Amino acid sequence: MSDFHTHMGLEHKFVRLGQTAQTEDGIAIEGYASFFGEADNGNDVVVEGAYAKSLDELSQTGRSVKMLWQHDPSQPIGIWDEVREDKKGLYVNGRILTDVERGREAAALIEAGAIDGLSIGYRTVKATKNDKGQRLLSELELWEVSLVTFPMLPSARVGAKGEIPGDDALLCELAAALKEARQILAGD
Repeated sequence: MSDFHTHMGLEHKFVRLGQTAQTEDGIAIEGYASFFGEADNGNDVVVEGAYAKSLDELSQTGRSVKMLWQHDPSQPIGIWDEVREDKKGLYVNGRILTDVERGREAAALIEAGAIDGLSIGYRTVKATKNDKGQRLLSELELWEVSLVTFPMLPSARVGAKGEIPGDDALLCELAAALKEARQILAGD
């Protein structure tokens, strides 16, 4: 995490990116950046309604959730045209801008299958622990949704219009291995 993100108290959650479609304005992507009620590899569970206040405040002030490359605030690569909660989770729909150099690179990496993850950048406003030791995130200040290399919540994906792919067992195993490696390096 960059010094900027550490200073701002931002956290990140990773999800899986699926298929894309070419549009006149870039590469169209849509899907879920977060699912409610599912524990991620960090043992956090987002509660239904966690994004509502933040999305409402963004809308009222005319601001938007940013689309970034690997959580780098100096590398916006597209536009989220729609970010909303529904009964499943946080739905996103947007375009990777191929007129931007990093956007072209991201599109090429996605098309080659080298990049397929999304990650949310947020600040926790309200959270509690449950009896399973999970952190229940009930209010989040959403800042950005990034395209990333490794998703934290493999069941959540972006897909082609109208298609949200299912779980990917290999990515679940890889994410679990990364979590274990992080714990070993942290001395936990």
